[in-house]
Amino acid sequence: MATPPHPLKPVQTRSRSPPTFPSPPTTPSSGMTNPMSPTRPAISLHQPNSKKGRSSKHNKIFRRVRAVFRSFPIITPACKIPVSLHGNRLPDGHVGGIRMTGTLYGHRKARVSLAIQESPGSLPLLLLELTIPTGKLLQDMGAGLVRIALECEKKPNDKTKIEDEPVWTLFCNGRKCGYAAKREPTDEDFNVMQTLRVVSMGAGVIPAGDGADHPADGELTYMRAFFERVAGSKDSETYYMLNPDGNNGPELSLFFVRL
Repeated sequence: MATPPHPLKPVQTRSRSPPTFPSPPTTPSSGMTNPMSPTRPAISLHQPNSKKGRSSKHNKIFRRVRAVFRSFPIITPACKIPVSLHGNRLPDGHVGGIRMTGTLYGHRKARVSLAIQESPGSLPLLLLELTIPTGKLLQDMGAGLVRIALECEKKPNDKTKIEDEPVWTLFCNGRKCGYAAKREPTDEDFNVMQTLRVVSMGAGVIPAGDGADHPADGELTYMRAFFERVAGSKDSETYYMLNPDGNNGPELSLFFVRL
């Protein structure tokens, strides 16, 4: 039997491991990212200007001048000065008032939030949560003038500013309606302020975004307007809603009082 010129070598087979694919990245705190979650706008709100020292000095001068005029005898004039019927105040505003931006917003069936800003594009100076449903308050404002009084107890030797009080007793048109609490802004609050940063006044509904579930508390509604801030003393402060051109739109007055 003839031998082959080249001896045959046994073929060695190697088992191939299945290909591996890189795992998707995860965030250490939140884990997997939901691709269907709506994208949130970047926050570009700016810090409010530090005008507290200037405004407080202006208010002190105004209170001194007002005290001097109050010491004069009351003289009844012969002619009557016309007074606006809208809230019993002149359309040009109060003497010494500061114009601010106020926003009422919240889901229709949930509690309403009130944000006071220096301008529509600034961070809120004051944020309150009221125990009134948003839809109920906006409905009452559409029917007529709404007066909200926030009262708290005055403590002796307490130097807390009136806007820094944590809890208030809430009265709406003379009826006790619960309380109001000061709170820090959340991500949802910042998103609302960012969405409305170019809106000076108006009302409407803020869309929830693509892929977001419809909330059980109803749509997120808002109403924004200019308010005139009048500081009567260290224990009283008032915000009057300013209507454009003196029209018959909704009116709101906020009274902060320490008793």
